[in-house]
Amino acid sequence: MDSNVSKQVSVIIPAYNEADIIGDTVKAALRIPNVSEVLVVDDGSTDETGEVAKIAGAHSVIRSPKNVGKGGALNSAWRQSKGQILVLLDADLGKSAAEATLLLDPILNDQVDMTIAWFRRPNDPCFKNIDDSPNLSPRSGGFGIVVKTARLGIWLLTRRWIQSPLSGPRALRREILERTGGFAEKFGVEVGLTVDALRMGYRIMEVPVSMVHRPSGRDLKGIRHRGRQMADVVGTLAKRAMRI
Repeated sequence: MDSNVSKQVSVIIPAYNEADIIGDTVKAALRIPNVSEVLVVDDGSTDETGEVAKIAGAHSVIRSPKNVGKGGALNSAWRQSKGQILVLLDADLGKSAAEATLLLDPILNDQVDMTIAWFRRPNDPCFKNIDDSPNLSPRSGGFGIVVKTARLGIWLLTRRWIQSPLSGPRALRREILERTGGFAEKFGVEVGLTVDALRMGYRIMEVPVSMVHRPSGRDLKGIRHRGRQMADVVGTLAKRAMRI
């Protein structure tokens, strides 16, 4: 394969009701060096997410008639992308999405096959305040139970300890998805991708970044979100365990 073709980069951003921030995320993604296209999946939004993404410069906006969840949204997009390297970004990263260049570099330099964003804390001396929006934070906002479950599950299945198992921003070689057939459903995306890649012998690196996002709260809405997330994570891990 031609070296230029092998380094083409596609950014994929699944989004649901993120009209207030998707524009900043898309614009930041477009500024990432080596990116050839930005695809946004409007996952059944009831606001203007798709329109805002298009105005911001997204090369393609894929609209789902109903909300199918993160895994389904990513599966509807990656086969339509052209890049041999894919960058997955969450819609609520805003201007801090530009930090994805740090995820790309190790792959472009053939150090690893997949990178995972490891969010720096504000007290980290290397943290850069890229997006100072008051509703964005590098913290998750949860209690850490789902993260610990995902971390332990990945270790039991692969004997690899991943510090940020549920981190959405990632870069990876397209061939990983071609071999696995795509992403796990809903919120099982990250753990499924990590387990599958490690089992196939791909090199994974966690990369510190100064990204921020909209953390889920500790109110009833946040608790329901984490409940669904836990169910998807446990279900995905269980399916991988049955393949041993």
